[in-house]
Amino acid sequence: MRRVLMAGAMALALVAPAHAQDAQTLADIRAQLAQLSGDLQGLRAQLVSGGAQGIQQAGGASALERMNAMEAQLSQLTSRTEELENRINRVVTDGTNRVGDLEFRLCELEAGCDISALGQTQPLGGAGASANPVTAPAPSGTPAPAGASLAMNEQADFDRAKGVLGQGDFRGAADLFATFAETYPGGPLTADAMYLRGDALKQAGDTAGAARAWLDGFSAAPNGPRAGDNLLGLGVSLGDLGQKVEACATLAEVPIRFPGSPAAAQASSAMTGFGCQ
Repeated sequence: MRRVLMAGAMALALVAPAHAQDAQTLADIRAQLAQLSGDLQGLRAQLVSGGAQGIQQAGGASALERMNAMEAQLSQLTSRTEELENRINRVVTDGTNRVGDLEFRLCELEAGCDISALGQTQPLGGAGASANPVTAPAPSGTPAPAGASLAMNEQADFDRAKGVLGQGDFRGAADLFATFAETYPGGPLTADAMYLRGDALKQAGDTAGAARAWLDGFSAAPNGPRAGDNLLGLGVSLGDLGQKVEACATLAEVPIRFPGSPAAAQASSAMTGFGCQ
C-alpha cells in the first residue's frame, strides 16, 4: 500500500508541469488526471475495506490524509487545465473571427473578388492549432534551418522564385511563390515564400493582393518565423488602402505578440505615421 501511495505522489508531481511538454495535448493531460483520480479512489476503497489493520499497514491515519491532499491537488489541476483549454479556445475563436473580417474587407477592395466564394475562415493556425513557442522573424530569404528536411527540388524552386523577384518581375515572382507554398505546404521555406509573395505583390503595385498574401501567411502560422513580418505587412497595407482603424489595430498587435522583434519596432513607427492613437 505504501508503495502505491508513493507511486501516486510521483505521478501527481509529473502531471503538474505536463502542460509545458509539446508532445502532450490538453486532452492527454486531462485523461491522465482522470485516470490518476480513479486510481486514488480505488486505493481509498481498498484501504477502507481493509479496516483498521489495512490502514495501519499503509502508514496509519496519515495515509488517508495524504490521499485527501493528492485528490485536492488533482481537482485543482483539472480545473486549471479546463480553464486553460477554454482560454485557448476563446483566443482561437476571436483571432479566427478577426481574420474572417479582414478577409471580407480585403475582398471588397479587390477587383473581381467574389465574397460569396470566401467560405468559412479556417481556425487560426489550422484545424489542429495549439499554443506554440513564438520565434523571432527570420531575415528575408534565409536558407532552410539546420537540420530541416527539404523535399527534392525545394531549395531550387525557392531560389528560382527569389531570382525572378530580384530581376524585377514582381508579378511572376508572386506567382512562383504561390505555387511554391502550394507545392511544399509546411516546408522549412514555406513561411518565407508566403511572406515574399506579399512583398512581390506590394512591389507590383497590388496593395490589396499583398495584404491578402500576408494575411494568408499569418493565418497559416500565427506563431511561425514570419508571423511578425506578415502581421506588419498586413497592417501597413491596410493603412495604405485607407483602412486606418483596421491598420492601427493590426499594427498594435505586433509588439504585443512579438516584443523586441524588428517587426515590433517597425510597427510602432508605422503607427506613428498613420496617426494611430
